[in-house]
Amino acid sequence: MSKKEKVILAYSGGLDTSIIIPWLKENYDYEVIAVAGDLGQGEELEPLKEKAIKTGASKIYIEDIREEFVTDFIFPTLKAGAVYEGKYLLGTSFARPCIAKRLVEIAEKEGAVAICHGATGKGNDQVRFELTIKALAPHLKIIAPWRIWDIKSRDDAIDYAQARNIPIPVTKKDNYSMDRNLWHLSHEGSDLEEPWNEPQYDKMLKLMVPPEKAPDQPTYVEICFEQGIPKKVNGQEYDPITLIEVLNKLGGENGVGIADIVENRLVGMKSRGVYETPGGTILYTAHRELEYLTLDRQTLHYKEMIATKFAELVYDGNWYTPLREALSAFVDSTQQTVTGTVRLKLYKGNCMPAGTKSDYSLYSEEIATFGRDEVYNQKDAEGFINLFGLPLKVRAMVMKKNK
Repeated sequence: MSKKEKVILAYSGGLDTSIIIPWLKENYDYEVIAVAGDLGQGEELEPLKEKAIKTGASKIYIEDIREEFVTDFIFPTLKAGAVYEGKYLLGTSFARPCIAKRLVEIAEKEGAVAICHGATGKGNDQVRFELTIKALAPHLKIIAPWRIWDIKSRDDAIDYAQARNIPIPVTKKDNYSMDRNLWHLSHEGSDLEEPWNEPQYDKMLKLMVPPEKAPDQPTYVEICFEQGIPKKVNGQEYDPITLIEVLNKLGGENGVGIADIVENRLVGMKSRGVYETPGGTILYTAHRELEYLTLDRQTLHYKEMIATKFAELVYDGNWYTPLREALSAFVDSTQQTVTGTVRLKLYKGNCMPAGTKSDYSLYSEEIATFGRDEVYNQKDAEGFINLFGLPLKVRAMVMKKNK
């Protein structure tokens, strides 16, 4: 009797992947191997092993990829200053290629012929998973149940699970679609599908307190960077994972890091999401302040354009592309002098700069002072303005002549 071919399932234990295992068993003659990537979900991972086996998987890998997630995905995006549509710090976007890379590695180890994911046909994640698989293992088949099966809604999925006695982490009354990792927690669906509805932060938030309930006294935090990478918090050096955990706690206690956005999905529709990113918000703010001090005007302004494109590439699942890699090389070059310390003031949802210092600071008090100085000759400005404004002067003369 020949062995069954194997399929690797990107498994989270959430609603979708909880029902995909029995669905694969019912519709494909594959051996199902579940793979859960530990990106910092915490207690969510504990019951997965027993749950995956009980619902039909032959085995499950629970892979700790947190350090790779931070150093190879979060930090390059942070250094780029990439923010999608001005608000979204890309927590789900760069998690998917990190997970997909490990799916490919285990597929090769197990000799699997296919990879299956639980992303819907309406979302961005299907693109992020599949572009990574195509870039790293183009020979593998990809199965996307949401584009195949008869289940049409989350309520249908809940009914499917209940009919098979599959435990699921949501109900029809509490029906947010959530994604959690070390960097953020996202909320979509349910009452958020009406953009006029104010988010119910008291019920929704899990990583932080609502800003109104944050302490009445501000919290100050100092972050030390080396070449654009955060190394210390309040003088204490931390490994990359712990550093983000420490900042998540500080930001969460002060209600810092809520983003409510109606975003443009890659597949053509708008969607509304609420993102909790406490530590990430602190790091982005601090990194930006340090760049203000250490980057020259041309580099800073050009890097702002790069950041927009970088964010779009990450959001669209184009991590493993020549352009993203080329932009990262440019960003790394700009970060050679982004070394120093930033002090921030956290207060009731606000993250405000409170001081910046660096040995590579391009700020000169001697030149910039409003007091008397012996360095800057203000008469030099006259010739500069005459030359800088010459095109305007010439055009005005021509227009006047031709009236």
